[in-house]
Amino acid sequence: MQHLILLSLCLLLAASAQAQKPHPCKSPPLMVGRISVTYPKEALFAYERFTYDALGQRVRVRAEGLYQNRSFHDDLLMLFREEVMYEISYRNHSCKKRALKAPFQPIQIPRDAELQAQVIVGSSSGPGQGLLVNNWIGEVPETEGKYFMTFTEFGCLPITSLYYTDKTGWILTSFFDLVIGIEDPQEFFPPEFCATSAAVEEGDVVTDFFQALLRRDDDQ
Repeated sequence: MQHLILLSLCLLLAASAQAQKPHPCKSPPLMVGRISVTYPKEALFAYERFTYDALGQRVRVRAEGLYQNRSFHDDLLMLFREEVMYEISYRNHSCKKRALKAPFQPIQIPRDAELQAQVIVGSSSGPGQGLLVNNWIGEVPETEGKYFMTFTEFGCLPITSLYYTDKTGWILTSFFDLVIGIEDPQEFFPPEFCATSAAVEEGDVVTDFFQALLRRDDDQ
């Protein structure tokens, strides 16, 4: 009888696990946090504080790091709906305005992503010692790329993203210190001195976020 009860419990647990198989979830549309980006092929390492608004398709990034053994500091405001990006320098009270033609990429799990595994980061030995996450894999046909993403099971918050194409090589992004919501809405408005910025020059177009980081002007 005890064996039957034990078997029944195992079957119930198996059915429950099958019913609760993770599916691509929807991440919070408003977030503030920090990320690190490692791009070995271009000898780029960046540490960034970001403010993210998926509803308005706006991103503010304050980055510092190393690019080909040279340090850099960037303050970028990317307004995807307006198709404009500002490069802001409070030190020089200057602002450069560029055309932004890249599509907005929300921080989320693609719908066609495949669940690789559900794991615990850390330990399950005691309360608070581990974090339940889901690992997702997939391909991007447009770029012939591959990705590996890790998101939390509860809250659907990003942990890591690993992306690869033959052109770029591996790009690793790690997220931490995330806060849901926007702490300061003024982050998405350029400072007053940007009002005097010259109009976007024809041909001066940014097509993706990494291109924006990799652009190094002589005066930076």
